[in-house]
Amino acid sequence: MDPHSLFQLLFLFIFVTCSFSIDNYHQAFPIVEPDPGHTKLRLSREGLEAIERITNPISSVAVIGPYRSGKSFLLNQLLSLSCDEGFGVGHMRDTKTKGIWIWGTPIELDIDGVRTSVLYLDTEGFESIGKSNVYDDRIFALATVMSSVLIYNLPETIREADISRLSFAVELAEEFYGRVKGQDVAFEPAKLLWLIQRDFLQGKSVQEMVNEALQRVPNIDGNKNIDMVNQIRDSLAIMGDNSTAFSLPQPHLQRTKLCEMKDAELDQLYVKRKEQLKELVASMVRPKIVQGKTLSGKEFVSFLEQILDALNKGDIPSTGSLVEVFNKGILEKCLKLFSEKMATLDLPRPEVSLQEAHDKSRDEVMQVFDQQHFGRHHAKKSIVQLDEEIQKVYKNVILQNEYQSSKLCEGLYTRCEDIMDQLQVLRLPSMAKFNAGFLQCNSSFEQECVGPSKTNYEQRMMKMLGKSRSLFIKEYNHRLFNWLVVFSLVMVVIGRFIIKFILIEVGAWILFIFLETYTRMFWTAESLYYNPVWHFIVATWETLVYSPILDLDRWAIPLGVMVSLFILYWRCYGRRKYGSQLLPLYSSNKSSPNRPRTD
Repeated sequence: MDPHSLFQLLFLFIFVTCSFSIDNYHQAFPIVEPDPGHTKLRLSREGLEAIERITNPISSVAVIGPYRSGKSFLLNQLLSLSCDEGFGVGHMRDTKTKGIWIWGTPIELDIDGVRTSVLYLDTEGFESIGKSNVYDDRIFALATVMSSVLIYNLPETIREADISRLSFAVELAEEFYGRVKGQDVAFEPAKLLWLIQRDFLQGKSVQEMVNEALQRVPNIDGNKNIDMVNQIRDSLAIMGDNSTAFSLPQPHLQRTKLCEMKDAELDQLYVKRKEQLKELVASMVRPKIVQGKTLSGKEFVSFLEQILDALNKGDIPSTGSLVEVFNKGILEKCLKLFSEKMATLDLPRPEVSLQEAHDKSRDEVMQVFDQQHFGRHHAKKSIVQLDEEIQKVYKNVILQNEYQSSKLCEGLYTRCEDIMDQLQVLRLPSMAKFNAGFLQCNSSFEQECVGPSKTNYEQRMMKMLGKSRSLFIKEYNHRLFNWLVVFSLVMVVIGRFIIKFILIEVGAWILFIFLETYTRMFWTAESLYYNPVWHFIVATWETLVYSPILDLDRWAIPLGVMVSLFILYWRCYGRRKYGSQLLPLYSSNKSSPNRPRTD
């Protein structure tokens, strides 16, 4: 076979397959099936594919009720389908529908200007043989969450057990009902349609019959079951604007032959009421809204998977598990928002400031969660979980703040330690310069060191500065004394032999004699340090060595070089040019021509 013919056959095969699969959607598909133990539910891939292909917003109508109550036949009537082409109808004692089935071809409606695909769901009847109550609860719960309109199909009358069945629907509505008011719809519970299939209502309207069934029953003996049912009654009465009652007469006395009859053979009142029921359901249908937006086919399947996982948790289905599923995405979003807010903080910062930033960010995040979260009662668990996650993030921020604070303060401490070490070895010791460096270092540390490590490093800083100050003071007087002794001798030499300035020499000798004789007279140099003359010398020294304008320690060498050059220049050229009368120099008459002769 040539490649061209092979390509044509492949194209024909794909075309036929696709055509078959599209035509095949005009039938019922299972979307949820019971597990082998008939206690939990699992998804059926076949039915999910029929939903995933839908791109319009989806709405769904589910029919629930006891087994063999005519749910499948009712759905076929609403879809204008015969029993042969629609949902399977059984007349035997065992139930025909297992799990939840869906009609593969949705009904297209324009709802508030939006093209909406309406799915019809058939559910397995409860109270059938060989099933647990937990299984019935899961079917009921799943249908309640999935549907936009929940048709509660009841034959003849409303029993206590029928009201008890609505406990999950009531709890779900109580959790979510408050979130549908206003324009920002987060999640809309299903609208409940009481469908009573009964020929005679004994002069009462079906709404009066429902209202009467929902009135509290006296409970003189304090029976817990009656109390529980009465609570459900109260909740259903509060939800009155979210529920509707409708009566439908029996289509024919021969119920086993209904599938063989056409509309002309059925009770005409039933046919008329059936059409009214279609219109009522169409008026009640709204697109399914979850987390503030409508769902396409793929999104509806994803939503179904999450709900089913939640309902299969634990021994019984609970609204708490559903609330967790709904709030999971919102919780993650709020936690991310909190993390982003904390990441914008400049670290390190004081603990009080960090706590204030945490409280502000947490309040904003909790406000966002309160505006978007699902549920009323069980949402408390999600709030606690969010708060726990926020605390985990905050603990990490605290650790980062401590690390950054320690790193910053350690750097400042090391810098001050280096400055103190440099001040200890000044060429020209200066208390004023040491004090200036000490104050600058202490001030910069106080201003720049922030965060939880500041207290610890402040203590270390005070110890280090105190130790440096004590050491400097101890060495200061001793170094200054030695410096002044050397300085006096140097100035004697300079005044005597270099510039020959007698006042400099005399002053240097006075300073030297004072230093040496005082220490000899009073035995120790330490006693000198308390003498007022010493204080005057120290003040003069400090004025010369360090001031805000001139730091002699830094400029000692350059100034020494400049003075030396000036003296050298004066000795070589200055005296010949300007004479020697500028300073009271030493004068010698040995070479004078007027010197008297001595014979």
